[in-house]
Amino acid sequence: MRHLWSLLAGLVVAPVTWVLVTLGQDGSASTVNRWVEIGTSNTANLIEPAVYLAVGGIVLGLLGTLRVSPLGPLVAGLLLITPYVGLFVTPFRVRDRIPGGWEFLGDPLPLRLPVENGTLFLIGLLLLMATFSGQRWRPWPRPVTGPMPVAAETPTQELSLSDWPPADPAERETSPLSLGYPDPDPTPTEPLPRRTGSASPWSAPPGSLPRRDDATN
Repeated sequence: MRHLWSLLAGLVVAPVTWVLVTLGQDGSASTVNRWVEIGTSNTANLIEPAVYLAVGGIVLGLLGTLRVSPLGPLVAGLLLITPYVGLFVTPFRVRDRIPGGWEFLGDPLPLRLPVENGTLFLIGLLLLMATFSGQRWRPWPRPVTGPMPVAAETPTQELSLSDWPPADPAERETSPLSLGYPDPDPTPTEPLPRRTGSASPWSAPPGSLPRRDDATN
């Protein structure tokens, strides 16, 4: 359905753009030429042709950029470049087929002007290039309307002070509060050496002060 609406939009935008560009170009050229003749200018005279050109640009921008369907820009581009391409084949026949002498709200409407100066050919190529985007042929992704999945909650083990210390020694070694280090054994496996002789581990280190009994001798 979106391709059908885009096709209809392209069929409407092509002639509307032709008319708007003709009114804007003819009004701007006539205004500037009149300024040159009288030797003075009034920028308010450019408002009307500028409005025609602005509306035409907005219409072309919407047709060329919106991701509705590329069929509309494709059809409109082909329709706009056809008159200029026809000038390469039979220029006089194509020119005679374009109506002349029309008016729009009292203003002249020279439809041959944008064809002869190549404006329609330029606009048509811009619309054709807009159809080469692969994403324009794809529909917009639809939002998910179903309920959002809820992640399953995993039970966490709580540690209280009443559970410490653990009863099992193996559990005590791997408990979180022990930081992975085993508890030291309070009972030594070997007896401490006695203080006998000068070679005992309790002798004074070299360079220390002598004892009282050594000093008396």
